Parts: sequence; C-alpha cells; structure tokens
Amino acid sequence: MTQYIQLHLLTAYAPSNLNRDDLGRPKTARMGGVERLRYSSQSIKRAWRTSELFENSLHQALGVRTRRLGREVYEWLHQAGMAEKQSFSVAQQIAAQFGKLKNEKKPKDADKWDEKINLEIEQLAHISHQEWSNLKELCSTLGNDKREPNSDELQLLRKESTSVDIALFGRMLASSPAFSIEAACQVSHPISVSANTVEDDFFSAVDDLNKGADESGAGHIGEQGFGSAIYYTYVCLSRDLLLESLGGDEVLTQKAISALTEAAVKVSPSGKQNSFATRAYADYVLAEVGTGQPRSLVVAFYKPVSGQNQLETAIQRLRDQYKNLDKVYGDSIDSRMELCVPEGLGSFTELQAFVSEPYTKE
Repeated sequence: MTQYIQLHLLTAYAPSNLNRDDLGRPKTARMGGVERLRYSSQSIKRAWRTSELFENSLHQALGVRTRRLGREVYEWLHQAGMAEKQSFSVAQQIAAQFGKLKNEKKPKDADKWDEKINLEIEQLAHISHQEWSNLKELCSTLGNDKREPNSDELQLLRKESTSVDIALFGRMLASSPAFSIEAACQVSHPISVSANTVEDDFFSAVDDLNKGADESGAGHIGEQGFGSAIYYTYVCLSRDLLLESLGGDEVLTQKAISALTEAAVKVSPSGKQNSFATRAYADYVLAEVGTGQPRSLVVAFYKPVSGQNQLETAIQRLRDQYKNLDKVYGDSIDSRMELCVPEGLGSFTELQAFVSEPYTKE
C-alpha cells in the first residue's frame, strides 16, 4: 500500500503582504462565513523550490523552469561556433521538444523587433538536471560539427531519474504526455485560522535633496495592503510515488523529504519581505505517517479562532480534530510526531528523521 507523509503546520505572521492579488492586496478567501487571509500554494512552493535551503541540500538534483530554453540553446550553439542563422534553426528544433513555440509576426511599424521571441516556449517548461546536462552536451557537439541534429538526438525528454523538484511538484507536457510526471507532493493554500480584514498602510517617501526652500511635502506617496494572522498549511506526500519518480534512489528520496520538510517549516513566501520582514518558522507541526487515506484537518478552523490565545487554541483544535477522526474512523495513521514551540515540545532534527526514513508498520 502507498505510504503517505502528511504535515499540518501553524505559522504566525506579523503584518505582511505575503502573496498579492491583481490589485496588489493580500489574497483572501471566504471560509466558515468570514473572510480569511491566504496565500497560494504556487507562491509557497516556488519559495521552497528556489530557497537557499533547497539549493544547498539538493543543488545537484534540481531542474530548471523556464520559457526561454530556445534562447539559451541559441547562445550555447553560437558560442560553440555555429553561424547565427543555423543556430536559430537548431534552437527552434530543440526547444520545440519541450513545448509549443511562440509564432509572433514582426509588427509593420516596429523599428526594432527581437526575432528570438520565437525561440521561447509558450508555457513554462520543466527541465530536469539530466535533460539540461544532455542539452549542453548536444549543443557543444552540434556547434563543433556545425550541423543539424538527427531524429535520435532530438529525443531529449526523460522520465526516469528526474529532478527532485519535478518529482515533488510534477510536470505536464501536453505535447508529449508520456513524459509528464505526476506530482508526489500536494500543498494546500495556507489560510488564516481566524477572521481577518485587509488593512491599508498609507506611506510617504522624502526627497533627500529637497530642503524645503522651494517645495515642501513628500517626494512620493502611496499605499499598500497588509494583514496579520496564524496560517494553517497542509502538505501531503506520497513517498512511494516520489521514490518511483527518482528512479528508486532511496538516499535521494530521503534527502528530498528532509529538504521539503525543512523548507515547509522554515521558508516564508517572498512577497513584500523588504517592506515587512515577515520571516517565520512554524510554531506547531504535526507530522503523520501511514498507509490510510490522507485527509486535511482544516475543518478544525471552519469556526474562526478568536481571542488573545489564538495559537494555543488553534493547536488544541488540531489535536482534538485528529483524535476525533481516529475515534470515528479508526486509526488511519500509523505513527505521529509533534513539534510545538509554545510548549517546548519536540526536536526538529528528530522530526526530519521521523518523516524521511522508511517506515515499516509493526
């Protein structure tokens, strides 16, 4: 049976704007009849994937996400000695293996136009570290030989032994579905456990060279939205699927789970960090391992938490929720571990080992 690792996290953020909507204000959602603060799973997954923590732990096994592959290939070919026209043609052939290319026409009234725009892929392509390495090697060969690639050389996509970030968060290739990779990790939109209202910060900036002789007042005025809350985040990971996508590499799988757990606990979204400096570690983590059907505990917060002890109340609600689920449905979880900062309970090092190592039900 499939082994699942589930993480339930509570993280408190001071006034912040972690993830903005189309108006530049913090994202929200209605839950339990009231407005809540939230940030998208896409924003937090990118923060994890591009963090120094991830890079330091897994830098030899991380891929690249880009639309600009054709531009990179063009530069590699040209630097290897291939003529510009041929470099452009070959770059198009190679980039097209990873997705549909743009096909923009030069505007009639354009004085300047970058034709390399048509080397870009219409959607972001996820390229594994092995595919990236093979691309560089192929470009070096083609550039030195000054020739077009043959059909075998254009078979660049790989599914086995993929990069950790692709194995965790998936890859969809509509044009080559056989090389799509199902995500082993699912992440909820973190949402506040309490009712919240977005507030506005009116600010001004002073011109340092304006001494007030000719003009008084601010050199710039503006406003930005912000909010403060404790967020609940749910992460569900299929250990078996991750191991399969990583080619059965148990050591790399353990490193990936350990890095994912540390990122989930320690890495914050990047939105407006220079303005608010809202970096935080999780205050409470519940880690669960088992082969039963996964389930979120978010229902514990449909009734919004209120009062002056919101963190303690939220922690107790999570504990009550999983205990009641076990009572009604039976134990779907084989083993649990808690990390609770307010109580000084648990060790992060032990938590990492708990979720990373293979679990055998006794």
